Parts: sequence; C-alpha cells; structure tokens
Amino acid sequence: MYFKTSTSIIIPKPNKASHNTPKTFRPIVLLNILGKLIEKVISNKLQFQVLSKNIIHSCQLDRLKQCSITNASIVLTYLIWVGWVKNCSTNTLTFDIIQFFLSLNHQMLLLILNKTGFDPKISHFFSNYLVGRKTKYLWNDFSSPFFDVNIGIGQGLVLSPILSVLYLSLVFYIFEKRLKKLKITVFVISFVHNSLFISQNKFFSYFELKSFL
Repeated sequence: MYFKTSTSIIIPKPNKASHNTPKTFRPIVLLNILGKLIEKVISNKLQFQVLSKNIIHSCQLDRLKQCSITNASIVLTYLIWVGWVKNCSTNTLTFDIIQFFLSLNHQMLLLILNKTGFDPKISHFFSNYLVGRKTKYLWNDFSSPFFDVNIGIGQGLVLSPILSVLYLSLVFYIFEKRLKKLKITVFVISFVHNSLFISQNKFFSYFELKSFL
C-alpha cells in the first residue's frame, strides 16, 4: 500500500513564455514517508550492488553515491585542458530525453535486472512494485480522484534515479562499442536523461589553414 498510492503535485516549469500546454508543467510524485524510507533502503542496496559489479557505465555521473555535478565539471575541464595540450578544439553537444521517466518500459527494466545478474527475488519485487499504482493530482486548490499510473517510473520516486541509471547503462555500453568499431572518439558525460557528447579535433591556426590553400 505504501508503494502503490501517491500524490502528484503539478508544478509549472520555470522560464516558459506561457503555460497553456501540458509539457510546460512537471508532475512531482509525493509518497508516504514510510514507503520512502523503505525505498531508500532498497535504493542504497541496489547502488552498492551495481557499483560493486561495475554495471554502471563510467560516463554516468549523476544520482549515484560518490558522484555529482562537481565530478562532471572536473571531467569536462580536464578534457578541455588535455585538448589544449594536444592543440585540439573541444566541441560539445547536449541532449535531453523528453518524458524519460514516463517512457521507461517495465518489461525492458525487468530484462535488464535479469541480464545483469540480480537475484530473481529483486526482479520479482519490481514486477509487482511497478504495476497497480494509483495517484491523484493536486494543482493549486484542485484535487482529482485517483487514476491508474502503470507506465514508466514516477520522477519523484526514491528508486527512480538508480532504476533510470541502470536502464540507460546498457545503452551507453552499446554506444561505446559501436563508436570503437567505427573508430570514432567521442566522450560522453551523462546526468540520467541529460547527456553531453564531447569530441575533439585538431585546431589549425589561420596561417596553417592558409598554407593548405
């Protein structure tokens, strides 16, 4: 019961010219405090297992213990400085996966848990945890009746960070393998559903370029 019922607060996204479409709002899930405590224990155990088994890709630097935005800033600064030493320019491309948490496929998540060697009891727990959920929506003074929410993972859930990181880890391993096969050097820094692609190219001065012409 503690895991299944929640309240979703509808919050307008900042820096929007208008709020006349659903995508300009962000639902934040509020759970029973006892449920959050239990989820926190499970989250810590999952983090310990995925880090000890080296399941998480090294580019994933957010929502994990001993990792933060500071680590990402240090990595980016280091890459830029190394590029300067090698006389290379550094280019970056950022992307955001829209509606990421609501788009997580439950069957795919369970498959990832099984493939990465977790105890079958964990997969069984999440097969029940992810379904049969209900939430009601609060918007100012308005309160809706309860609705079924059996898709994705609530962004406000305590377990959503580690589950989403685990969900994307295989994607980054496959992406890294493809880049190596194509002999393309691209660094990636990931913050759950926001990521940064970093590439470096040889920098030519004006006089060097002129000599080629």
